[in-house]
Formats: sequence, C-alpha cells, structure tokens
Amino acid sequence: MKKRMLLVGISICILMLFSYYQNNSLSTSTFKLSSEKIKDSIKVVQLSDLHSKQFGKNQNRLVRKVKNLNPDIIAFTGDLVDSKDYDEQKSMTLMEELIQIAPTYYVTGNHESWSGKFSDLEEKLRKAGVYVLRNEQVLVKIKEETVNLIGVDDPTFLSGEEELSEIIDSHRSEEHFNLLLSHRPELFSLYEKLDLVLTGHAHGGQVRLPFIGGIVAPDQGFMPEYTAGMYKKEETVMIVNRGLGNSIIPQRIFNRPEIVEIVLE
Repeated sequence: MKKRMLLVGISICILMLFSYYQNNSLSTSTFKLSSEKIKDSIKVVQLSDLHSKQFGKNQNRLVRKVKNLNPDIIAFTGDLVDSKDYDEQKSMTLMEELIQIAPTYYVTGNHESWSGKFSDLEEKLRKAGVYVLRNEQVLVKIKEETVNLIGVDDPTFLSGEEELSEIIDSHRSEEHFNLLLSHRPELFSLYEKLDLVLTGHAHGGQVRLPFIGGIVAPDQGFMPEYTAGMYKKEETVMIVNRGLGNSIIPQRIFNRPEIVEIVLE
C-alpha cells in the first residue's frame, strides 16, 4: 500500500513538472527566407497571443530571450490580453520592455475586441511608443532596406472578410517587400500576392502529436490546417506563431510557448 501511494505521489509530481515545463519554458523557432526585394539581412522577431501571461518578474525571462536575438524590429500579432482573465499590467509591462530593444509593431486579436476595453489599451500602447497598426501600412526603413509593413485589425473589429481583403489589397506595394501582420492564419486565402505574412491565433493546435501536428485551434476546429511553422502558397509565405499564453484551454502539451525569429536575406 505504501509503495502504491509512493508511486502515485511520484507520478503526480512528474505530471506537474511536465505541465509546468510545457506551459512556461520558452522555445525559439528560426526561419530563414530570401527575396529579390531584400539586398541586406533583416531580422524580425515575432511574438503572439500572450493572453496576459507572465514570464518572470517584469517579463524578464521573455524579454531577455528577445534581446539576445538582437532584432531589427519586433512584431506582435494580437491577443496581447485575455478577455476572460484581463490583466493589462502584465501586457503593458512586456510592451514597454520590448520597445527598449527595437521598434515594436502591434496588431489586434479577437480578445482585444471581446474585452471591450481596447480603446484604453490602445491609448496606453501608443503613449508608450508602440506602433499600433490598424488597417494601415508604413514604409519602414531597416538598414538599407525599405519594407512595406501592413497591419490589419482582427475581423471582429471589421464588417467581415471582404472588408479585410479590400484593406490588404489597398495597401499592397508593387515596389517594396510586403510584410503583413494579421492575427488569423485560417484566412490565408486573403493574403495572396504578399511576400510574408505573420500570424498567430491557433495556439499551435494546443496539443501537438508527432506526425500529426496540432489537434484543435480557434476557428479551425479539430485537425486544423494552419497551426505552427511556415506555409507557402505561390509566392506568399505565412508563418504561424504558436503563441505564448493560453485562454479557453489552460494547458499546452508538446507545444511550448514560442518566440519566432525570421531572418530575411
């Protein structure tokens, strides 16, 4: 009986440690891309789906890893906060630290819309120095390169996919490298004729299995098509960030929080 109790106790401890590691140990994924429109090397670090999670005091574990990557720009692709567990302070702390590392660009996710508090958050982000892109584009000078950076709102802020498609089309450049920040990967068909698209939202499929991938994702359901990594459609490359935090489903399995590093050459 004592041996059985001991084994049960050890098993519980192992499961708890495994769960903590899967949900709190940060991983970095690196993608190298080449384009005729890019003559110099540019490094972009992408973060997504924090959901008000904390990685150490003042987000120091996450910030340190981003700083060590030495990015030229940082992109955050939505769900900085969580609508059900709203904690603005943790989210703002991260963004205030990131802007000390590199120019930081941000687009909304569905949780910003669902929270009903985005107007106040947007004002604080802009005041802190974050570039909040809401259905607009900016020509960003990086080293000797000029990148056409487009940022769009999550569709929950818009009238629908048709409006989102029109916004993207109106900001596409024929001359410069087109980099789109958009929260949702399942709308890949709307992102054609762009060079690179950075998205999140899918949380890596929440549970990832070998040879199968992600199991379930928001707005894609079970066995989703776009959960993590790089996807190509003609000339367009889309990278899906697995995200940092959790929302409705509180656990990640074989799906650690992710920092994405993109090197453009």
